[in-house]
Amino acid sequence: MSTPPPVAAPVVLVDDDPDLRRACAQTLELAGFDVIAFDRAKAALAAVDAGFAGPVVTDIRMPDMDGLALFALLKKRDADLPVILVTGHGDIPMAVAALQDGAYDFIAKPFPADRLVQSVRRAAEKRRLILENRALRRAAEAARDDLPLIGATPAMENLRNILRHIADTDVDVLVAGETGSGKEVVARILHDWSHRKAGHFVALNCGALPESVIESELFGHEPGAFTGAQKKRTGRIEHASGGTLFLDEIESMPVATQVKMLRVLEMREINPLGTNAVRPVDLRVVAAAKIDLGDPAARGDFREDLYYRLNVVTLSIPPLRERRDDIPLLFSHFATRAAGRFRKEIPTLTDGLRHHLMTHDWPGNVRELSHFAERVVLGLEKARQPPTPSAGGGSLPERLERLEADIIRDTLAENDGDVRRTLDALGIPRKTFYDKLQRHGIDRGSFVRR
Repeated sequence: MSTPPPVAAPVVLVDDDPDLRRACAQTLELAGFDVIAFDRAKAALAAVDAGFAGPVVTDIRMPDMDGLALFALLKKRDADLPVILVTGHGDIPMAVAALQDGAYDFIAKPFPADRLVQSVRRAAEKRRLILENRALRRAAEAARDDLPLIGATPAMENLRNILRHIADTDVDVLVAGETGSGKEVVARILHDWSHRKAGHFVALNCGALPESVIESELFGHEPGAFTGAQKKRTGRIEHASGGTLFLDEIESMPVATQVKMLRVLEMREINPLGTNAVRPVDLRVVAAAKIDLGDPAARGDFREDLYYRLNVVTLSIPPLRERRDDIPLLFSHFATRAAGRFRKEIPTLTDGLRHHLMTHDWPGNVRELSHFAERVVLGLEKARQPPTPSAGGGSLPERLERLEADIIRDTLAENDGDVRRTLDALGIPRKTFYDKLQRHGIDRGSFVRR
């Protein structure tokens, strides 16, 4: 027998033969499943709802309601519920027809115990993936753009709690985080959750402007202040008065501009270029840095006094690698959004895709994950398979089975799931190919490039 699943999955077993029902239940329980046995289909139907977490195994020939009628009713209740039909020799044509109609598998009597366990195990795994994807999509639908900072890890819960406490105050905030981690999202939340939301949210990337331009952009200028200044320009700081000024990559701000910015923070007033007039401003400043400004070695030319003036409240956004449990939810959110934008189907989160999401370091953080989700939706990412167990363990037949499954998966991936090209490469008949797909639990459709 193969290794039992790490978590006991529920299985509904329906058979009016007490001896066969008892034997099958014992076989599945020894394999690690939580078996719920019934002698009648109607009783089983009452116990299985659309959220049932496992597969259903049912005999076809039963009094009152047979297995095919039970399958038809379960399919109406949840079309993705895996139903395995147990058939006598004479029922095989009916079982094949049910398979074409959406039944997961059929097992002909008499059958070895391993045949039942393998089929139930594959069905339970499929059901787990279906319910997990449903849960992620529900959570992603709830995480609209007006509810940012998606994540259920303690780090994100703590960050949201802090934002709720300080959003409606006028305290200046320093946001620390790696590239793509969501620093501007935090700044917008501070603005939108405060009494300043009626004012402007003004963003400026200090690293994107040359030194000769940034001062004019921040403070504005009067006509004739310098060559080319033909008319008055209101600077970003004055434009943000009554609202929020977001200074991204503030570590890139020129030293001369830092001195003037320090005065703005202390006095809440500006002197536009070309005039001696002082203009008061009422604004909150949110600054973001992708380096640790508290570290003198990393700070470089950034003024220490400006750092301490900004460092009233510092918010640190954890990188994705430090909150990996949030990655599937974020991926589902981005994939759902991309599918709507590109008019494509929402992709299924397979085990192979989940493995990649959870093991990749994501140096670009949320931005990189968002772009990856878009490529998956567009079919530009090849199907990914979870790592297979080492071929060094188990008996010779088990090792050969794993090797055969790996070869089939690799060939499908190389041919984008095309059956004809895969058959030519493997050199096997079509029926043998489909038998092997079923035996190894390989979903050919996951390799098809859409």
